[in-house]
Amino acid sequence: MWLQLLIAAVFIAMVISLAAGAIFLIRDNVSSRRLLLSLKWRIGLACLLMALIIFGYWSGQLG
Repeated sequence: MWLQLLIAAVFIAMVISLAAGAIFLIRDNVSSRRLLLSLKWRIGLACLLMALIIFGYWSGQLG
């Protein structure tokens, strides 16, 4: 149960980071550092999400 909630929270954080990146892309100039930071967060969250899903199947909590 906790693993599923954690996976949902990480997915929601990824969507928020995606929306923030879109806002930074529209509002900031071409050399925006915030856009790059948003992308780094999204990549990190995606790696964490994949690791949680793999762990969930490996441990039998998501199977």
